[in-house]
Amino acid sequence: MHRGAPYAEQDEEQPLQVAGRPHGAGTKKGVELPPAPEGITSPSTTTPGHRLRVRYAKRGRMRFASHRDIARALERALRRAAVPVAFSQGFSPHPKISYTGAAPTGVASEAEYLELTLTEERPPEGVRAGLDTAMPDGIDVVEVVEARRSGLADRLQASLWSVELAGVGPDDAAEAVATYLAADSVEVERVTKKGRRRFDTRSAVVHIDVSGDTAESEPEGRHAAYAILHMVVRHMQPAVRPNDVLTGLHHVADLAPPSSTTVTRLAQGPLDEATGAIADPLTVDRTDAQATSTGTADPYAEERRDNAPQPSASTAGPSR
Repeated sequence: MHRGAPYAEQDEEQPLQVAGRPHGAGTKKGVELPPAPEGITSPSTTTPGHRLRVRYAKRGRMRFASHRDIARALERALRRAAVPVAFSQGFSPHPKISYTGAAPTGVASEAEYLELTLTEERPPEGVRAGLDTAMPDGIDVVEVVEARRSGLADRLQASLWSVELAGVGPDDAAEAVATYLAADSVEVERVTKKGRRRFDTRSAVVHIDVSGDTAESEPEGRHAAYAILHMVVRHMQPAVRPNDVLTGLHHVADLAPPSSTTVTRLAQGPLDEATGAIADPLTVDRTDAQATSTGTADPYAEERRDNAPQPSASTAGPSR
């Protein structure tokens, strides 16, 4: 994807949010609205603003959008949806948006997170509806909650990935995974910002489950045999990506898919080391907001119950 070009065209092709119109009222993606006025931004501010946390998904061809492409699209959507985002001070003010744990380019995701600071309070659901309408097709704003506690980045301890291996049978994949998991260390090389680095991938992998199909007739658009890996990977430095794990599988078990893989992040959040389960990172904020609105005597009782990690295998992903 050429940087800048896809979103230069979105001004005419994507729906815009009209200032003063209720967020999401009578609008949907694909409906053209008048363009937002250029040059109108929220004022710089040094006072604490209203913080919101956003979960969004990138699907379809938008998985090939770079992080910079998505950031540019978000800033444009904030203007179209008339969201009063706060700006930093200085000679080059920039919107106060914090991105956390972005997925690599070429990877789809159901669980990307960012944090916004606004100059005034806005209903989270109104912000969600307005942003979702203004964002390009393939970038969907799933949920917006108030930031009730600090440390969102610290909660994103691991990710659950789905990796589809077309042309690889489940039995072959399971044998390769068993060999990989039995190894004490599986090192791979990758070019990073600091140059070519060699690092261990095995220590980051919590577990890998294998499923798939070995149909005799080839389904439409898919190889007759295919395996799906569901892997939970810790967030480490340097980051261990699904492709690094696949490279490790090739090194130790000679597993080499005949065609490109399809990778999707299904979830990321707090990791239960004992069970390998991943919890929802927004549960704490959501529960605190609910306790405040209802006046619950012990808001942490509900938090302890809802924030309990659930089995990773049950995490819902995109429909196949």
